[in-house]
Amino acid sequence: MVLDDLGSSLRGTLDKLRGKSRLSEEDIEEIVKEIQRSLLSADVDVSLVMELSDNIKERALEEEPPAGTPARDFVLRIVYEELVDLIGESTDLPLEEQTILLAGLQGSGKTTSAAKMAWWFSTKGLRPAVVQTDTFRPGAYDQAKEMCERAEVDFYGNPDNDDPVEIARNGLEETSEADVHIVDTAGRHALEEDLIDEIEQIEETVDPDKSLLVLDAAIGQGAKDQAQQFDESIGIDGVVITKLDGTAKGGGALTAVDQTDSSIAFLGTGEEVQDIERFEPNGFISRLLGMGDLSQLAERVERAMDQTDVEEEDWDPEDMLKGQFTLNDMQKQMEAMNNMGPLDQVMDMIPGFGGGIKDQLPDDAMDVTQDRMRTFSVIMDSMTDAEKEYPKAIGASQIERIARGSGTSEDEVRELLQQYKMMERTIKQFQGMGSDKEMQRMMKQMQQQGGGGGGGGMGGMGPFG
Repeated sequence: MVLDDLGSSLRGTLDKLRGKSRLSEEDIEEIVKEIQRSLLSADVDVSLVMELSDNIKERALEEEPPAGTPARDFVLRIVYEELVDLIGESTDLPLEEQTILLAGLQGSGKTTSAAKMAWWFSTKGLRPAVVQTDTFRPGAYDQAKEMCERAEVDFYGNPDNDDPVEIARNGLEETSEADVHIVDTAGRHALEEDLIDEIEQIEETVDPDKSLLVLDAAIGQGAKDQAQQFDESIGIDGVVITKLDGTAKGGGALTAVDQTDSSIAFLGTGEEVQDIERFEPNGFISRLLGMGDLSQLAERVERAMDQTDVEEEDWDPEDMLKGQFTLNDMQKQMEAMNNMGPLDQVMDMIPGFGGGIKDQLPDDAMDVTQDRMRTFSVIMDSMTDAEKEYPKAIGASQIERIARGSGTSEDEVRELLQQYKMMERTIKQFQGMGSDKEMQRMMKQMQQQGGGGGGGGMGGMGPFG
């Protein structure tokens, strides 16, 4: 998860309050000091840390918790609200025709972010185009073209033209049918004068509706100076923070926007084109504190099911609740899960499963699980259609053949069949429910079971019911 160390540290701090119904002043002092330590380790600006911790302390001492609310849940809510307030609102990006200019230093991830953003807009029903104007960095054109091909979006660049302003002008004309134009500009190793001059000329030419600054999360508190200098030059409407999956210092970039009048637009969470998400402060902080993010989860599920259905149009997941559950169904479920992205990110979005529960797992647990899913998929590819439709008929000789054909062990084949049996039993539980009341009872039971982990007793209804 993004800022894993910060989230783990904050959750560990709040867990010290488990079992307490009332808070003493000493409890609050200790909690505030731990929160300060966590935020400073994540490279959040010292003045912001002090302001935030003072607010938390003041509210925890003066506000009266609702009747029956455990101390941990009470402080959790205060920390949640103060962190959301600190990070601020999401950048306003309407789903309509617009031109977006990207700026940032070399290595910040602009070119990758341009393709990712274009892909994101395409999932919202718009036609995006990326215009590559970087004539400074060798390979910028080839990288942008390859990324846009992967994202399946329109692209314009001209490796034979060394005038970025002319490329920008021609690019808008050549991609005039696009709804959203994303103009990627050149970066340098520092904020040199010629970089600023170039960006200002491109900005005057393309007249963007939004100018977004791309920041590498690892830059820490240096993000503050970058944001201010670019803001003075072209005016920054929002920030795209990249590589949040690879650093514990992302707090500096996240809170840099507090020093300007901008906000956060997107988060880059991995290397693939799909590894981008629209920044939503409530969901982001909820995930950080181990309370899940149902809106992001719903978006990923919908996207995953669309991608799975495209590959196999005759497969409907609802059929599993009506007829026999087969290994074909199981394989499609696994494909859909794989399309949702890394398993640790998905777990963070599920109330009660991210955060506290994940903190207790070994560091490589998610990798092991994903490797296991890949192995299962390879095994199923070595089965006949009849075996996948009726796995109960698979005997010892067939297990031996399947293991040999898939390059796996017989034990791994048996493990897959055991996993199938467990899933089949679960599906039958749903099939056996004869009334809406029974369905509601079971869903309520699942919510209660899922909400007690990292969700602070909030059930399955989001951070605070």
